Amino acid sequence: MEALTLLASEFFDLVVCDLRMPGSDGIHFLGQAIAQYPDTGVVLMSATHDLQTAVEAMRLGSLDYISKPFTTDQIGGTVGRAIARMRERSERSRHLHRLEQFFLEQGVRLDRALSAHASESEGTLSTLVNALDAREHETEAHSRRVGEYSLYLAEMMGIGPEVREDIRKGALLHDIGKIGISDRILLKPGKLTAEEWVEMRKHPEIGYWILTGAPELQAASEIVISHHERWDGSGYPRQLAGEEIPLGARIFSVVDTFDALTSNRPYHRGESYESARAEIKMNAGTQFDPVVVEHFLRVPPSVWQDIRSRSLEESPRAPGSPRYAATA
Repeated sequence: MEALTLLASEFFDLVVCDLRMPGSDGIHFLGQAIAQYPDTGVVLMSATHDLQTAVEAMRLGSLDYISKPFTTDQIGGTVGRAIARMRERSERSRHLHRLEQFFLEQGVRLDRALSAHASESEGTLSTLVNALDAREHETEAHSRRVGEYSLYLAEMMGIGPEVREDIRKGALLHDIGKIGISDRILLKPGKLTAEEWVEMRKHPEIGYWILTGAPELQAASEIVISHHERWDGSGYPRQLAGEEIPLGARIFSVVDTFDALTSNRPYHRGESYESARAEIKMNAGTQFDPVVVEHFLRVPPSVWQDIRSRSLEESPRAPGSPRYAATA
């Protein structure tokens, strides 16, 4: 009761609470603290080696469970990890709230977009993707285009239809995490500072947090968190290498680079197909999966141009907005 009174008077990052106490036990306190003060984490401790109690504590929201006796190093490590986990949870909550607000303004129901099935969700996903593309104002239909590029290349590689559809959705939604990046950074006309790059590089994880709440988008979320990984392990956020990177993300990486190279941007004139092809070939084995590049190089330029043309025709534009075309 003293702890609850104290929580009501000031903010704490974390409470470390014994399980057995006079009056109200730790499990009861845990339930009240989480309900009333969701931004404060709780770690329970006890001399009782009761696995069932520990599992129940974690199920109710305890960040960790400490068994007595413990050393100073053990409790210090547990507290540090618990605070980091609580801050990640709070950050995720803030990003989800911001995403919800953004899409409400766009007239999109986020819960429907993330949980609807098959054909029912396609229209909502398209609206969501169009809103994301419009936010950066750099290239029209980019997300739609790389989704179709990824789908075609996956089919060329003999990947089955269900997995191909997961890859397409992951490509469509690859930058959904940028909704958690401030306009000051996302739309900055000049080069980003080192601190701004740290913030920008969080978008794959933010996107992953958003999509993992929808069972239908679990596979897509793995592509989203991995779309900036590199074959040689120098990418981010998890520094995955080689076949540790999901195949869908390896496919996406090639076509995303291809689209970036061949599209006109306000600060970059699109390159020719042959120039983009040569650059992708040169980076096979470092940035890209060599097998994916091998299949990519077999695709005639007319196929990519046809996909690009269709994506531009199908993408709605705001009146007076510029159309950026390929130079391939």
